[in-house]
Amino acid sequence: QVELVESGGRLVQPGGSLRLSCTVSRFTMAAHNMGWFRQGPGQERELVAAITWDNRIYAGHFVKSRFTVSRDNGKNKVWLEMTNLEPEDTAVYYCAASTAGDITSITSYDYWGQGTQVTVTS
Repeated sequence: QVELVESGGRLVQPGGSLRLSCTVSRFTMAAHNMGWFRQGPGQERELVAAITWDNRIYAGHFVKSRFTVSRDNGKNKVWLEMTNLEPEDTAVYYCAASTAGDITSITSYDYWGQGTQVTVTS
């Protein structure tokens, strides 16, 4: 069974940085697109950033170069580097794997982790 496990979420002050990790098991990550999504309180889940199997990157409109997604297929890991965090970035962050379809569409993702909480507050 495919498993995605996120880690790295915690409470951080505005302006701070975090690095989220996603470890993937029982899935050939190298051939597929990977994404990070987030869901804030009372909000819909939205794309943060995604990376194709050949390392092209797509980012949500709110990212504004603050976040960077990367992957290491040999380690079965995906990372999300976040800088200059704002209270509006508070959300549960999810790692997801896509087997086909538009990389920017949530419906293209077949496998999801349980999420990691990021809280940005002073």
